[in-house]
Amino acid sequence: MARLGAAFGRRAVARSAGMWLRARLQAAELRAVGIDGNCAPTCDIAGPRTHPFLRNRCLGETVAAVVKNARATADGLLAGGVLPVLKHMPGHGRAEADSHKDLPVVTAAAEDLRAHDFAPFAALADLPLGMTAHIRFTAFDAAPATQSAKMIDLIRQEIGFAGLLMTDDIGMQALSGSYAERAAASLAAGCDVILHCNGTRAELAETVAAAGRMTPAASLRAAAALRFRHAPGAVDLAALAAEFDAAGSGGGSDG
Repeated sequence: MARLGAAFGRRAVARSAGMWLRARLQAAELRAVGIDGNCAPTCDIAGPRTHPFLRNRCLGETVAAVVKNARATADGLLAGGVLPVLKHMPGHGRAEADSHKDLPVVTAAAEDLRAHDFAPFAALADLPLGMTAHIRFTAFDAAPATQSAKMIDLIRQEIGFAGLLMTDDIGMQALSGSYAERAAASLAAGCDVILHCNGTRAELAETVAAAGRMTPAASLRAAAALRFRHAPGAVDLAALAAEFDAAGSGGGSDG
């Protein structure tokens, strides 16, 4: 949604204005231009040292707040016929570096990560699509989560996510090597789909060639994800927008 610019998304509205309403209206905007997927909700927990590039996209500072707001966001998108993407698995909130430019390294203990950072993802593990984080968790592996079989196994087994798992953008400089090497390492770790957002035509072609076709298991997960997609129910969008605006000015409650 953020890539469509300020005309889309009602992004600068306080969470108290109703996350479900916000997401349902975003879904209508997306569907109107032929888009039926959105890389949200962001289930990373904001902390005092969360990098600014991510912090303003976080949905809370506690597990409970993030779970509540993320579930409302996912439900609003689904109600509007748009597939949500759970990100950034298994948790980006502790990262102090911008993964677009560097590889963030998180040194927290495994038990702290399981109790805090990973918990929102476990609570929303029923969603159909997920996205990995380009972060190295020293308690688990030396490789970034996107390219770590240990971390992908944790996402599948401990967090319980069974949906289609895509990488974050492999063009981000948290990853190293050629685009073919980045794609191959991500697939070898267990990712289903490679996401490359900002490459040149030659770089994208390199990525496509390295990624190849989805595995049979990934194809089954993709088919299962698509079954979540449906035409949105009939609603009065003008009335929803008015309710959203009233909530944003203090006249409503959480969605």
